[in-house]
Amino acid sequence: MPAGVLGLEAIDDVEKDDYENVLFPAVEAAIAEHGKVRLVYVLGPDFDDYEGEAAWEDLKLGARHPAAFGRIAIVTDARWAGPAIKVFSVLWPGQMRAFRLAELETAKQWAAADQSG
Repeated sequence: MPAGVLGLEAIDDVEKDDYENVLFPAVEAAIAEHGKVRLVYVLGPDFDDYEGEAAWEDLKLGARHPAAFGRIAIVTDARWAGPAIKVFSVLWPGQMRAFRLAELETAKQWAAADQSG
């Protein structure tokens, strides 16, 4: 990952425990170190689904740190991702954009770029 960008990959199902044990601590550390979170979140080919409680944890995370998110790149070939991210980005702080798996390097560059770009 480029400097200042947090990279995560979801494999199989994403559950509430994943937020509590992985995502929350990683985000808290990124905020402490950089002041803002720039994230590349890969939902790989084996990604299956978000557990209902995990989706709720996602919203709580954004509400807990409303000014701490810069750019979030969601990288996946899932068909639902583009439309869902457009809707979800209205509720989430910062900028959010979907990329295909083949565009991973572009997603990393976008996440690391200046906020005005």
